[in-house]
This record gives sequence, structure tokens and C-alpha cells, in this order.
Amino acid sequence: MSLHSYTPPGTGHDDDDMPDMADAPDAKNAADLIREKVARIYENEPDAGQERREADASKPRSKHQRFMHQLSTSGKSMAAIQTEWHKYYESLPDHEKHQVWQEFYESQPVLTTKPEVSDKQKSAQALAEHKHEASKPKPERPAAKQRAKLRDARSKQEVQAAIRDKVSAGGKLQAKHHLQSLLFGLGMGALVLIIFLFGFFNEVIIAPFIQPSRHAVDTPLIVNNTVSATATPEVIIPKINVEIPVDYSQTTTDESQIENALEDGVVHYPTTVLPGQNGNAAFFGHSSNNIFNKGKYKFAFVLLHELVNGDTFYLTYNGKVYAYKVISKTIVDPSDVGVLGPVPGQTATATLITCDPPGTSIHRLIVVGQQISPDPATNTAATATTATGSAASLPGNGPTLLTRVLRTFVGKVAAIVIIVAGLIITLRWINQPKRALQTAK
Repeated sequence: MSLHSYTPPGTGHDDDDMPDMADAPDAKNAADLIREKVARIYENEPDAGQERREADASKPRSKHQRFMHQLSTSGKSMAAIQTEWHKYYESLPDHEKHQVWQEFYESQPVLTTKPEVSDKQKSAQALAEHKHEASKPKPERPAAKQRAKLRDARSKQEVQAAIRDKVSAGGKLQAKHHLQSLLFGLGMGALVLIIFLFGFFNEVIIAPFIQPSRHAVDTPLIVNNTVSATATPEVIIPKINVEIPVDYSQTTTDESQIENALEDGVVHYPTTVLPGQNGNAAFFGHSSNNIFNKGKYKFAFVLLHELVNGDTFYLTYNGKVYAYKVISKTIVDPSDVGVLGPVPGQTATATLITCDPPGTSIHRLIVVGQQISPDPATNTAATATTATGSAASLPGNGPTLLTRVLRTFVGKVAAIVIIVAGLIITLRWINQPKRALQTAK
């Protein structure tokens, strides 16, 4: 029964709602018991004012605490107190600002320390945690899990049969399916090979069929043997519709520089004589080259092999036209540099040199022409050459796209990565059956 619900007699309530008077002493005893317990709980509680006085007397205030105490007891508004404290704090040096925060933390132990726990509470918490951990299912160790994963109750023969069944699609594959797979693999390999050859070696496949004047709408370019001198030195071959500028500016026999100059036309070899001089004048031109290479004269001499003895070609130089009649056509190795020297039994000759077969640098095609106009008797003696270096081999076609790519750092790195990746894939493919059998065991 609650003390507040007790209603003394004579208050106007019905007799049925009134409590039994015999219960009154029990209610009073219960109230006294509660008052006694509350008094025991708070009998040792210190007085707040006394605590404050003891705290003030136990430790002297710092100058920051004194300033704050003066503000808090000044009777000013909270906004004014905050403003003055902020100004005071901002005027302090860094070490004193640090001191202010240290004093604040020391005055707030509840914020920085954990409440103390009795030994009995610690024991109860430890027991509860132990029971909770014991009730959890123990996680399976990685080693045990790995062993369970690798464990297979099937026999070796059963595993091999399962592998064969998977490879053969449950025995549904027939001979025609294997033939289709083989044809598909060969077809894809052929397609990759064609793309590879086109990208890197198209000068072997495509270039031999490209003629230097294929784009011309009217043929031939030269309709008769009447040739006039031009401002730009040229080589003119009426039979194969060639009229290409000649570069006489080269002063070195370095093959890479000669190959670069061949992109702009036919090149006069610097160690040989010039037109109008006694001796042999040598001229190099591309027979074909990679279609991705720059330069519009990569197919200059691709049809040079069609010349035969008696055909005529012309050189224009220094305002004069020199005519030559073909007297020989031979194929030599690139190391045969003797073809650059004077031709035995001839006073003045011009030699046209290109690669053979077209699109390769395996051999060199040599076409020698004898000067027939003007009369070689009017020629001058050969002047001393000023070219640097000596010819170790006859220049050929420029490097292929593959060669140019592999000369770069990026190309070398890419080639190494491709080779290593191919070896790894091959080794994995070779060792795959072995790993399957080891797993079965």
C-alpha cells in the first residue's frame, strides 16, 4: 500500500473504499524504514559550501584562475564575461595558453579519467565476458580450412574421369567439333599473322606492287627523248616514268644520314664524281619501303629492274642535261662497294643503285649507263672528294616500322614484357595437367 493512497476515516468515502484501520501502523512503519535508509545514504555526504571552502584553501589559484574568479563574481552578464575572457586568452603567449588548458583538464577529472570499478564488479564483468566468449562458435583456423578445402574423398581414377568428362562436355563432343576448334584456332592465327605482316613488313607484301607514277592520270610522263634542263637537279628515266629530284648536298657516307636523305629523292653518293666529270657518278634511290614511313619517294626505283641495255636515262645538273645509255645491269651483295668506283673501259658513267628484290635489303641492283651526251671528251677531270668516312656497305632501304619501334626505349620495354608474358602463359599451359593430377592426389 502506498502512503499517498492512504485515506483517514471520516473523509466522505464509502466504507468499501476505506482501508482497514489495522493497516495504518504497517504503513507508518514502512515510511519510517524508507526515511531511515535515505538518511543513512546521505549521512556522510559533505556540505557543498564546505567543499568549496576546502578546495579554495587547499590550492592557491593561478593568475588565470584569479582572473576568471573576478569575472564570475563581478556581476557582469555572461556575454560580457565571455568577451573579456576571450580577449584575455588571445593576449597570452603560447606557453600560457597551454597552461590554461592544463588547468582546465585538472579541474575536470570526470572528463579525463574513467570511473573506478570495484573488485567485485571487475570479477563479475570478467565472468560475463568469459561466458560470452565461450558461447561463441570457435572460428576455424586457416590451416584447417585449407585442409578441408583440399580434402577430396574421390579416388584418382574418379578425378581423372571427371576432368575428361568436363573437357569433352560430358562426352557430347564429336570429331567435327574438334575439327571446328582446330580450324578456328588456325584461322585466328592466320588473321593475326596477316595483321602483323601488314603492320611491320608490308614493304614485302604490298610495296612491290606500287609503282612510282601509279597516281598519274596521263602516261607516260615523258613522251619523247627531248629533255630540257631544270632549275632543280633531277634524274629522268622515260621508260619507267621517273622524274625525281637529286640531292647533291650529302658530304658523309654515314648510312643512316643517306637513308634519311632518300626520303626527299635520289641521293648522289658523295665519294663519287659529278655529272660532267670523268669517272663514275653513283646515285641511290629506294625501290620500296614501309608504307608507314615518311617521304614520297620511297618507291623511286621500284621499276628500275625493267631497264635493259640500250635504254636511256638523263641527269640534269648545273643547267645542263647529261644523257646515258644503259650498258649493264647486275645484282651484287651490299658489301660490294667496288661498284662505286670507275667502270673499266669507260670514261664517264652514271650508276643507278637500289635494293633488290624490291621491298628488301638483301641485294643491290646496279644499272650502269655510259655518257652519250654531251661528248665525254668535253668533261673535266674529277675533283678531290670532301666526303667524310668510307663506304663499308651500299646503303639500302630504311628501317622497317618494327625496327624503328624496337630502337626506342618504350619499344624495347614492350618487347620484353610481351616475351616474358608469353613465356609465363606457355609454362602455365604446359604445367596445367600436372597441377590437375597433383590436386587429384
